[in-house]
Amino acid sequence: MGDVLLNSFLAIFEFQNLLFIILGVFLGFIFGSLPGLTATMGVALMLPVTYALEPTTAMLFLLGIYCAGTYGGSASAILINTPGTPASAATVIDGYALAEQGKASVALRMALLASVVGGIFSALALLLIAPQLSKVALEFGPPEFFALALFGLTMIISVSSNNLRKGVIMGILGILISTIGLDPIGGLPRFSFGNNYLMGGINLIPALIGLFAISEIIKKSQTAHINKKDQISNVEKTVTSFKTLIRRFKKTMLKSSAIGTFIGAIPGTGPAIAAFLSYNEARRASKNKDEFGKGSLDGIAASEAGNNGVTGATLIPLLTLGIPGDTVTAVMLGALMMQGLAPGPELFVNYADVMYTIMFGLILVNIFMFIQGTFATKVFAKIKLVPINLLLPILIILCFIGSFAVNNTMFDVKVMLVFGLIGFILPKFGFPITPMLLGIVLGPIAETSFRQSLAISDGSYMIFLTKPIALVFILIAVISILLPIIKPYFSKIRKQK
Repeated sequence: MGDVLLNSFLAIFEFQNLLFIILGVFLGFIFGSLPGLTATMGVALMLPVTYALEPTTAMLFLLGIYCAGTYGGSASAILINTPGTPASAATVIDGYALAEQGKASVALRMALLASVVGGIFSALALLLIAPQLSKVALEFGPPEFFALALFGLTMIISVSSNNLRKGVIMGILGILISTIGLDPIGGLPRFSFGNNYLMGGINLIPALIGLFAISEIIKKSQTAHINKKDQISNVEKTVTSFKTLIRRFKKTMLKSSAIGTFIGAIPGTGPAIAAFLSYNEARRASKNKDEFGKGSLDGIAASEAGNNGVTGATLIPLLTLGIPGDTVTAVMLGALMMQGLAPGPELFVNYADVMYTIMFGLILVNIFMFIQGTFATKVFAKIKLVPINLLLPILIILCFIGSFAVNNTMFDVKVMLVFGLIGFILPKFGFPITPMLLGIVLGPIAETSFRQSLAISDGSYMIFLTKPIALVFILIAVISILLPIIKPYFSKIRKQK
């Protein structure tokens, strides 16, 4: 066994492996940072290239795209208020606010550092405790998924502290939007109004681009007279070191990495859910809750460590059980099959050297992501120096291309424009956008798992109370809902005493 581990470790430093890791990370940055393109698209497009490669080289190449693509979405989230990928939807909450304060560079560095910490944490989990995590993941059925989604939806309360009523309304609106399309259980159309395009529901990417990018473009177009000199003066003059960021945010990054790793090991979840849950936990534990949503580095650290904590963990059910953890690993399943490797328990017996090379290689992928990302953040930060009247037309073109590229239809472009108007108009009346986003992301999971649970239990709601994991998440969700309501009353009683 020792010889296998040593040979696997040395194999990752072969020239071909290093070359394709570097290339994969570079392509991942591109696919992640451009709105509308995703890590899944990048991995799928590069899949034919891997056919001629060795199994380990092929997987390390795809993992480079996956990890860097997950991080790359934070660049556009921070700089242009547009999550490059759904995984970075939580990053936009604080990232763009920091960029507007002239702190784009430190926000990008924080995102990079947290992504690398999350990625390495999950890679170590894959290497050390994959069998144990896979057993826990198998315990998740529809009741557990519903409880997890319900817990995630309680974040609506924490991000709506300024106006809880309007935040809840927006959350409900987001959930209603998520129900558009075919009923996931019965197959009947809902709210489609005879439109065939609506049968498939509202795609998340055009909605994200509209809510955040188009709405911001409309706002910026009203102040397009800002000149280059003004923008340059709004960029930080000093750069916060990675050492300082580690010292200040190590607890947040480690906790969020653990959350991301746990969520990633559960098939059918994904980095977006992990990012929101990590963000919610970071805000709950923070002494400076009011900073969240206004430019908190803690928020960026949590969301990015959370979503990259998923990257290695999604391989746990794939390699140990043959079950893809998310859409990217579903494509990777195809890559393994193309190489003649059938995922499952026997994979570690028959191809132990290949498996351990992939696991060690995932750590190296994150190290290269840090090295290449350090240079990339310097380039990304320069975007804030581009005059707004030159930047806006470029952003509009990218938004249109990104929305169209999802399904190659103009309908998605129209969806983007509608959500752009929603994102521009409703905040003017005090309605926050983030709760709507949460409803759109978590609504389908909550609905499908809720109805599946009732079908399993013949309509009995007791199924949610008899499952230990589901019960724990439901209790945490109830506490999260009641605590903000009860807390002011306790504060008044203390003051009276």
